[in-house]
Amino acid sequence: MMPGRPPAAPAGVRIPPAIWALGFVSLLMDVSSELIHSLLPVFLVTALGASALAVGLIEGMAEATALIVKVFSGALSDYWGRRKPLAVLGYGLGALSKPLFALATSSGLVLAARLIDRVGKGIRGAPRDALVADIAPPDVRGAAFGLRQSLDTVGAFVGPLLAMGLMLAWANDFRAVFWVAAIPGVLAVLLLVVGVREPERDGNRAPVNPIRREQMRRLSGTYWWVVGVGAVFTLARFSEAFLILRAEQGGLPIALTPLVLVAMNVVYALTAYPFGWLSDRISHRSLLSLGLAVLIAADLVLASSNHWTWVWAGVALWGLHLGITQGLLATMVADTAPDDLRGTAFGFFNLVAGIAMLLASVLAGLLWDAFGAAFTFFAGAGFCVLALVAIVLAPGALAPGPRRTD
Repeated sequence: MMPGRPPAAPAGVRIPPAIWALGFVSLLMDVSSELIHSLLPVFLVTALGASALAVGLIEGMAEATALIVKVFSGALSDYWGRRKPLAVLGYGLGALSKPLFALATSSGLVLAARLIDRVGKGIRGAPRDALVADIAPPDVRGAAFGLRQSLDTVGAFVGPLLAMGLMLAWANDFRAVFWVAAIPGVLAVLLLVVGVREPERDGNRAPVNPIRREQMRRLSGTYWWVVGVGAVFTLARFSEAFLILRAEQGGLPIALTPLVLVAMNVVYALTAYPFGWLSDRISHRSLLSLGLAVLIAADLVLASSNHWTWVWAGVALWGLHLGITQGLLATMVADTAPDDLRGTAFGFFNLVAGIAMLLASVLAGLLWDAFGAAFTFFAGAGFCVLALVAIVLAPGALAPGPRRTD
């Protein structure tokens, strides 16, 4: 066996039904969210008069909030020894926040709605990812994360397609479309409640504070390398809102702007599971490097022109990059953390990524307003190069751990 190359997963090991249920929960909630998010940048700029910097601030603060909250919910799930109740709470907040977008009359109210929505995402994120790792057999963990991500991403392109159809049918009535988004959100919560059973845990287990110093020391140097590389990835991959603005800048009609996320997420959905399956079999370092190379290509293409051929090529490459890397990074976190610290591990990974997301989106908005779209995407390519350097300087640290046996 080659160094840094995990053994192939044994034939016959199947992904449990609860993973499929979690995937469909994510699908429904993404339909709900993307009905709104695929229209939100254009709604902010055209209906509310917001600037590109305001879009970057709202997106950065919202996504950073979600990622930062994950550290606390993840640690709480480890302390409590239960994941599902926190996931239900998080998905419930997401569903309850949707009507607020339809009621918003200023960018401040949009920000408040986004923050509530993303707090829900933050509460559910780390416990849900830890629950996937708890349920999935180690031999198919990469495939399980890839499957959940793939189903999640199906929702991420069904939502924009539905948004586009409703905008065309209702003469660009943003608020009417936003009201519809509450329906799949409620269905997601119901499916989680009835369709997912959490694995039984030792009832005699005494609660242990997972963020005490002696517990945190159990997170290895390999794990912290994964955290660092994930942060640089996030700096390189600012909010997809700027992809929408790039397409609108090139003349795409407002009602059709959700097609940007549709195209990106179709590619993402089609590639997430195959690359998750592949991550159970080949070097993680190789896949990370490939994902960065694809993102560099996406940034350079998007920087070159706002003509539709260039924009759609860049959007497709962006989706391919997500398919290669997002499930892989989650698998790497799960592989490098102790079982009873997985929630905390996912939480800290997302805390660092959350700070990076805030910086990246604000910086992207500033560069866009000051120097134009092309400069923004060139800067993203520069951060990709830094991430590649981080991978090169981490010999052995990014290889998967000994989680499988033949």
